[in-house]
Amino acid sequence: MSVASYFDDMSYGAAPESDTEARAFLARHAGGFRHFINGGFVASKGGETFETFEPATGRALARLAKGDAADVDAAVAAARKAQGPWAKLSGHQRARHLYALARMIQRHARLLAVVETLDNGKPIRETRDIDIPLAARHFYHHAGWAQVGEREFADHLPVGVVGQIIPWNFPFLMLAWKVAPALAAGNTVVLKPAEYTSLTALLFAELCEAAGLPPGVINIVTGDGETGSLIAAHAGIDKIAFTGSTEVGRLIRQATAGSGKALTLELGGKSPFIVFEDADIDGAIEGIVDAIWFNQGEVCCAGSRLLVQEGIAETFLARLKRRMETLRVGPPLDKCIDMGAIVDPVQLERIDRLVKAGVAEGASLYQAPCPLPASGCFYPPTLLSGVQPASTAAQEEIFGPVLVSMTFRTPDEAVMLANNSRYGLAASIWSETIGLALDIAAKVQAGVVWVNATNLFDAGAGFGGVKESGFGREGGREGMLEYLKPKGWEKRKPRPAAASAPNPAGFAPAGVDRTAKLFIGGKQARPDGNYSLPVYSSKGVQIGEVGEGSRKDIRNAVEAARKADGWSKASAHNRAQVLYYLGENLSARADEFAARLTAMTSASAAKALAEVEASISRLFSAAAYADKYEGRVHVPPLRGVALALHEPVGVVGVLCPPEAPLLAFVSLVAPLLAMGNRVVAVPSEPHPLSATDFYQVLETSDVPAGALNIVTGSAETLATTLAEHDDVDALWAFGAKALGEKVERLSTGNLKRTLTDNGLLTDWHDPAATEGEILLRHAVQVKTVWIPYGE
Repeated sequence: MSVASYFDDMSYGAAPESDTEARAFLARHAGGFRHFINGGFVASKGGETFETFEPATGRALARLAKGDAADVDAAVAAARKAQGPWAKLSGHQRARHLYALARMIQRHARLLAVVETLDNGKPIRETRDIDIPLAARHFYHHAGWAQVGEREFADHLPVGVVGQIIPWNFPFLMLAWKVAPALAAGNTVVLKPAEYTSLTALLFAELCEAAGLPPGVINIVTGDGETGSLIAAHAGIDKIAFTGSTEVGRLIRQATAGSGKALTLELGGKSPFIVFEDADIDGAIEGIVDAIWFNQGEVCCAGSRLLVQEGIAETFLARLKRRMETLRVGPPLDKCIDMGAIVDPVQLERIDRLVKAGVAEGASLYQAPCPLPASGCFYPPTLLSGVQPASTAAQEEIFGPVLVSMTFRTPDEAVMLANNSRYGLAASIWSETIGLALDIAAKVQAGVVWVNATNLFDAGAGFGGVKESGFGREGGREGMLEYLKPKGWEKRKPRPAAASAPNPAGFAPAGVDRTAKLFIGGKQARPDGNYSLPVYSSKGVQIGEVGEGSRKDIRNAVEAARKADGWSKASAHNRAQVLYYLGENLSARADEFAARLTAMTSASAAKALAEVEASISRLFSAAAYADKYEGRVHVPPLRGVALALHEPVGVVGVLCPPEAPLLAFVSLVAPLLAMGNRVVAVPSEPHPLSATDFYQVLETSDVPAGALNIVTGSAETLATTLAEHDDVDALWAFGAKALGEKVERLSTGNLKRTLTDNGLLTDWHDPAATEGEILLRHAVQVKTVWIPYGE
C-alpha cells in the first residue's frame, strides 16, 4: 500500500502500548501474590489462593492469596497498633507521607496504567490519561488537607481503623479516593480490592513500602466477597467505606447495624442524560460517548438513560447512530481503540441478558457495526430506543456499554422521568439556556450534576449519591468529614439501663380531663387506634395522657410531611424568621414549660427553667444557621466551577431520647427544620408532654402545615414503621442501643441515611455536642453541580 492510500481510507493502524514492564512485574510474582500486612507481604494463613484473569484474552494473569478470618484479624491488629502513632504525627508529617505517595504514583504512572489495563480490560488511553493522573491528584489534594487539618478540623478526631472495600471498575482510582482522605485524617486502613482486579493495589503496596510509609498504616487483604464480609463485620474496625453494588451495600448496612461503625456507601446508578431542544447536538453526542461508552459503560454514574426532547429526537438519534459507527472496540492496550474488554464473562452474560430483556419488552435494538476480537470479553456499543420508563432496561443498572433512550416534551416531564428511578447518583443536563439547565439541576434527585458536560471528577469536589445510590461523599471538605468524628461526642458514656415504669400512685388533681393528641399536617389529630397512654411523674403519679401513635399515624404524618415541600423551597431567610418566632413564643411561655418539666421529671424549678432557656437558645442558633450553613464553590482544574450545594435531605424521622424531653426534642428538630427538611418526630416516650405542649407554640408561629409532625407512643414500635417506610429519607434515633441497631438494620429498604447515638448518653446542655455543624451536616446532603464555561 502507498502512503496516499492511507489518506484515502483514513483507516487506523495498530498502536499497541508495550506491556514489557508490566509482564516483568507479574513475572516477579509468578509464585503468587501475598497479602500486605504490617508493612510486609505475607502468605494467607489458611493457604488458600485464587486466580485472576486478563479480560481481553481470558488467560490467567496471576495467583492471589485468599484472605480468611485469621488474615483479616492480623490486618486489623496491625492497623490498630499503627493508628495511635500515625494520628499523633503532626499534620505536616502526614502530609509529607501523602506527598511521597503522590510522587511515587507519578513516577510509576505508566506501569500502573498498563497493569490496570491488563487486569481490568479498560483502554490504555483511559488508565494512562484519566485514572492514574486523577489518583495522583487525590494524594496531592489530601496531602494538603493533612497539612491544614489541625486548623480546619480542630473540633474533630480520626475515626480510627477504617475498612475499605473497593470495586473492579476503577480499581486504582477507587483506592486513591478512599485511602488518601483516610490517611490524611489520621486513620489507618485495611483495604480489600475487588476479586477481579487486585493487581494495582498490590503494586501500590510495593510503592508504600518503597516510600517509607510506617508499617500497619496500609494493609491490603485480597480475596472474594467472603473476605469483604469478614472486614465489614469485624469488631476491631471503626468505619466501613464501600463502593459497589446496591445489593451488597444493603448487606453491609445490615452487617454493621448496631456496631457503632461509621458507614459510607457509594452504590449503583441509572443516571439520566437530558438533552433539550436548544442543546449543542454535536457536543451532546460526544457527551454521550463519554457518558456511556467510557470504560465500556462499567461506571456507576454512567449516563445510561438518554432523555431527549421530542422536537429533536429523530435527528438526534440518527446522528448518534452515525457516531456509533465510528467507535472502535479492540485490545485495550491499543491506543487507537475506544472500548476495551468487559471485566469478566459473568458480567458479559449479565449485559447480554438485560439487553435481550429490553428487546423482549419492546425496545428497538441498534448495535454499532464494529468488529469484535475473536477471543476475550467484548460487547459492542448498544442503543435501546423506544424504551418504556418502567421497563427492565430503563430501571435496572446494566453496567455495560448499553444506552437506553426515551423522549419528553416539557422540562417538568424531563424531571419526572429523570427522578423515576430508585437510584440518584448523577445526572447530565444539556442546554444552551443556562437558566433552564440550572433549574433542572436543582430539581433532579442526584448527588452530582454536570451541565453541558459529563463524567467530570476532581479530588476537591464531593462525589456520592442519594436514594439507593448510597450516602456519604468522597472528595473535598465533605469527603474529609467522612473520615473524622466530632470531639463533642467523645465524652459520651453508655446510657444507663432504662428505669422501670413507676408504679401508679393515683391521679394528680385536674380541673378538666385532657388527652394530648397527635400533631399531623398542622392539626391536632386523634390517634387512628383511638388508644391513649398514661404519663406518670417520677413519683408514679399520673399527670396526663397522650395518644398512642400507630403505623397508620406514622403513614399519615409522612404523607403530610411529603406534601409540605413548600418548606424546603422557602428561602433560608424565611425559615430563619419562623425559627426565631418559635423561640420568641416559647420564651413567652417559659414558666409554663418549666412547670411541666418539673411535673414530669421532678427536676428543680431552676433546672427546669434552665432547660427551657437552653431550648430557646437552641432555636435561635438554628435560625442563625439557616442562612449561614451554606455550600461552597470549588475551583477544579478546568475552566469552570463546581458548586457544592447544601440541599435538604427530605422527610426525616426523629426518635427523641427519654432524657431532656424539651431540650433534646428541640435540639434534634430545629437544625432539620433550619435546613429545609420536613420532620416526623416521636418525642420522649416517658416524658412526652413537653412536645405536645410545643405544638401549641407551632400553631402560633407560622410553621407551615406538615413541616413538623409529632406522633407520641412507643419509640420501639414507631421506629419500625419509620425505618421501613420508603418515603422517609433519613432517620435519627437517640435512645437505647437496641433502638439504634433496629433503625440501622431496618433502614435498608430504601437505604435511608441514619444517625444514631449507639446507646451513648448525650449531654444536651453542651453546645459542642448538640449545636452547629455537628448536627447540621447530617441535616443536609451535598449536591455537586459542575458548570464548565467558555467556548
